[in-house]
Amino acid sequence: MRFPFDRRTVSGITCTRMPGSSVERWIPDGWRRLNAARTIAIALALAAIAFPVSAAMAMAQKHEIRHEIDQLEDEWRDAMLTSNIKAMDSLLAVDYMAITASGTLQSREEALESMRSGRLHFTAIKISDRKVRFYGTTAVVTSLANIQATTPDGHLSGNYRYTRVYVRNAQGAWKIVSFEASRVREPGPHKRSEFH
Repeated sequence: MRFPFDRRTVSGITCTRMPGSSVERWIPDGWRRLNAARTIAIALALAAIAFPVSAAMAMAQKHEIRHEIDQLEDEWRDAMLTSNIKAMDSLLAVDYMAITASGTLQSREEALESMRSGRLHFTAIKISDRKVRFYGTTAVVTSLANIQATTPDGHLSGNYRYTRVYVRNAQGAWKIVSFEASRVREPGPHKRSEFH
């Protein structure tokens, strides 16, 4: 490879003269290594500064999204307590599917019709132990709900564990795509297992 300048090295010192110039610059070879090391150190320092800033931004964004999901959970609870079909309609995705505590499948239309008919009416829903996990544009919520409700068969109450799945759609809105509830069995006398 040819350089457009004259270069000579004498005992570890390099002399460089640019074309058309009578000025020679003598630079010790160690300085070149020092400049390279300094450049690497500056790059590493900048990366070290950028990482916490990036991590802080990611944490702030996650906190903001968590707050948004918490608000949607509160909207769901309020819609159930007031039989607000319009609010529930805006929360559920078009392809929403639920597995009820009795093990039956319930589509979006069936969920809205059940609310519209008043067959199941909630009088109290107390939520606790809420956990929210994120997987890209999906949020998975697990909670414990203590409910009081009336059904065609009479009064219904108890604790239920549920999982609700939200997906952020192309418009940036979170929609409920799945729901599953299971009744929490109250502790009772345990039968002795033959394997115990």
